[in-house]
Amino acid sequence: MRISSVSFAALFLILGGPCAAWAQDVAPGRPAPVPPLPIPGVALPEPGLGVGGSSAALGTRSIAPAPSGPAAHMALPLAPFANARDAIKAWMRDSTAGNQVGAVRALEYVAAQGNLAAQFKLGRVYASGEGVPANDLKAFEYFSKIADENADAIPGTADGRIVGSAFVALGGYFSDGIKGSYVRPNADRAFDMYHYAASYFGDPDGQYNLARLYMTGQGTQKDARQAARWMKLAAEKGHAPARAVFGDMLIRGGDGVPRSPVLGLMWLSLAREGADPIRESWILERHDAAFAAASVNDRNAALAMVERQQVAGGRSAQR
Repeated sequence: MRISSVSFAALFLILGGPCAAWAQDVAPGRPAPVPPLPIPGVALPEPGLGVGGSSAALGTRSIAPAPSGPAAHMALPLAPFANARDAIKAWMRDSTAGNQVGAVRALEYVAAQGNLAAQFKLGRVYASGEGVPANDLKAFEYFSKIADENADAIPGTADGRIVGSAFVALGGYFSDGIKGSYVRPNADRAFDMYHYAASYFGDPDGQYNLARLYMTGQGTQKDARQAARWMKLAAEKGHAPARAVFGDMLIRGGDGVPRSPVLGLMWLSLAREGADPIRESWILERHDAAFAAASVNDRNAALAMVERQQVAGGRSAQR
């Protein structure tokens, strides 16, 4: 039994996918970006491989466990669900009950049916070690599968948001590499991943990370104007770190970026409102330092702009 597209969308929301809506951010007159080259990797488990035998016996390559220890989850057989819908129900039930092993089994079954939301959730699960031994290589394999097979997904759709986020995750892995695996640090490939996520899918995380590469010159030539352009695009989508960095860039100015202290303070104020005070305490510190150094007139002007932004945002939400 196949699941309807509505069910897929519901699963995506349940699994905690990105919630903002994006559109392409390709400059007018420029051709659409070309998908990066396929990402090297090994095949993911197919339906039934783990039941009653090993994948090696079937002539397939198994995914190497992370160097931190054996991947215990690899020994778990795919649960004999009747269909993907039943597996989704089992995932919800086991997640609520705290049965992480059962939840992962159900997700792996759904992912093996080609469900993007389940594949992405599993990538995040293995990256964080949420209920399973952390395995960055397996997370990389899931994100790679999503990116390789769905690079032409339509931006702004549920699938497009998942694929864009997968490209961003791959950018992080190519930036740092995975110790003890074939995934080596590769700044050029990291740039490709972030650029495609940023330009084709309009992903704010991709835009923010691409801007940072332009700021540091990793994987590309250092370019403050390009950094400011991509940082602004992410900031306009509510990305708190991008708002903070863009605000700081405007306060400092230079390198082709016009100095605008009032606008910079405004963006830092908006960043502070959306920042996580624990994980993003640096935003609060940058905001407080900038306001302490600013003149009274600049502070008041910036706060007035923030208030106008909030009023405009409230009107838009009511429409």
